[in-house]
Amino acid sequence: MGVKDAVVKRFQGLCEERGIHINELANRSGITPSTAYSMMDARRRHISIVTIKKFCDGLNISLGEFFSSSEFDDLEHEIE
Repeated sequence: MGVKDAVVKRFQGLCEERGIHINELANRSGITPSTAYSMMDARRRHISIVTIKKFCDGLNISLGEFFSSSEFDDLEHEIE
């Protein structure tokens, strides 16, 4: 799994835990729903750390809490 896929999986899990949809997370985070859905699109391969931070703010968690998850332990190498 690549970094972007792990980020998406983590946000999906956090939304599921809290019983919210990605659209609601976008609204809480001050991000347009279209940006949130674009992030979830498998064809899009990049996501900025600023966007991740805004989503974390919307969930009231730190970046450290976000990345302290098993999804990020065994990522593929990004260097090709």
